[in-house]
Amino acid sequence: MSNQFRAIVANEQDGKTVGTLQTLTLSDLADEDVLVDVAYSTVNYKDGLAVTGTAAICRHTPLICGIDLAGVVRESRDPAWQPGDRVLVNGYGLSENHGGGYSQVQRVKGSFLVRVPEPFSLAQAMAIGTAGYTAMLSVNAIRDHGITPADGPVVVSGAGGGVGSVAIMLLAKLGFSVAAVTGRPELGDYLKSIGASEIVAREALAKDAKPLEKDRWAAGIDNVGASTLATMLAQTRYEGLVAACGLAGGVGLPTSVMPFILRGVTLRGIDSVQAAMPRRLRAWQDLAALIDPAALAAATEVRPLADVPALAKAILAGQVKGRVVIDVNA
Repeated sequence: MSNQFRAIVANEQDGKTVGTLQTLTLSDLADEDVLVDVAYSTVNYKDGLAVTGTAAICRHTPLICGIDLAGVVRESRDPAWQPGDRVLVNGYGLSENHGGGYSQVQRVKGSFLVRVPEPFSLAQAMAIGTAGYTAMLSVNAIRDHGITPADGPVVVSGAGGGVGSVAIMLLAKLGFSVAAVTGRPELGDYLKSIGASEIVAREALAKDAKPLEKDRWAAGIDNVGASTLATMLAQTRYEGLVAACGLAGGVGLPTSVMPFILRGVTLRGIDSVQAAMPRRLRAWQDLAALIDPAALAAATEVRPLADVPALAKAILAGQVKGRVVIDVNA
C-alpha cells in the first residue's frame, strides 16, 4: 500500500489560513492510537469557515481539515478497535486541534471513534455526518422536554442546509408538523418532499422582533442565531423549547427575558463537538431507527476531494442544498 495520500491541508497564505489539496505521507500524521483508511467525509458550515480561512477554526498549521470522517480501521493500538472495524468521527476537535477527515488516511484517538450503525453504509454515515448528528441531538432535546406532535408545529431555520434538512426528515418521521424557514423559495418543493408541512420566508423571522409575538411554535431548531433566533423565541408557545445549534446569521442575540419569564420558554444550546459519548451513541442509534434511506439519498450528492475548496465557498454563500458527501478516494 502506498505511503502517499491526498488531503486538504490548511496552511498560512498571505496572513490567512487556507485549505488546499496536497500530497502527504504517513509520517505527516499525528502519532495516535488508530490508523483509519478514510472512505468519506462531508461538508459542514464549519468546514467552510476552516477551508476558506473565514474564521480561525484551525488552531495551528499545517493541519488537515474536515470535522467528519468515516472509514475502516487499518491498524490499532487501542484494544477497543480492530482492523476491519467500520468507524466514524464527528467533531472532537478534528480540523481544530486534530487532523481531520479530508484525507485518504488519518490517525485518530480511539476514544473519538463511534462504530458505524449496521444499517448504514460509510457513505450514508457521512450523508448524515455532523449536520445530521447535530439535528438528532436537537430533536432529542425537544423530545426530552416532553414536546409531542399534539403540542403544535416545530419551526426549523436554515431549512435548506444540512442540519435543517435532516431535522425536517427526523421530525416528520416522528409525526411533527414542520415549518421550514428558508431564504431560497426555489427549495420549497424539495423541503416538502423531505417532510416539511409549511414553507416560511426567511424575512418572517430575520427581523427586529417584539419582546413577545403571537405564539406559533411548540418548539424550534435554529441554525442561524441573531434576529432569527430572537424572533423564534418570541413566537414560541408556553413552555416550549428552542434548540440553538448554529450561528450562520451572527453570534448576537437581540432578545429580552420576556419569553423566558412570561411563557416559560427554554433555550437549549446544542454542542456536537464535545458531547459526551452516551449522548453520541444514543443519537446514532436513533438515527439508525429514524432515517429514511430514500429521503437521505434525495437530499445528498457525492463530490470528490478536489472539490472541497469550491464547496467551502459555496456553503458559506448559502448555495449548498442538503448534504454533500466527499469521496476522498474519487
